[in-house]
Amino acid sequence: DPARIAVRRMEAMAKNGNQIESRLWDAADELRANSKLKASEYSVPVLGLIFLRYADHKFARAEAELAGQGTARRPVGPVDYHARGVMYMPPQARFSRLLQLPEGENVGKEPLTGSEDGDEEAGREAGTGP
Repeated sequence: DPARIAVRRMEAMAKNGNQIESRLWDAADELRANSKLKASEYSVPVLGLIFLRYADHKFARAEAELAGQGTARRPVGPVDYHARGVMYMPPQARFSRLLQLPEGENVGKEPLTGSEDGDEEAGREAGTGP
């Protein structure tokens, strides 16, 4: 059931939210103290991850609210999320996906967007694609 999955995901994110945020800030502190990177060089990816976590959390809430509202003729799509003021996030672009990567995986090389076909499909659903 998609609604149950979304609710479980939201509960897990809320439970782990402070821990994840703390880990992100600890990573920033470690980069600052133990690397030759300037703050301007590591702040963008760290703040980007914090934003991605926030966007994923808002998306999961909207996903739970929209569960079961689609029909065969009109499934729930990006436009429904946008109407709620939420950025639509395909599965491969969600923070929760990054959490599922193996420890030590190079997160920077993982694509956060789908293939070109997937991007075009999402654009068509949102009414912005070709």
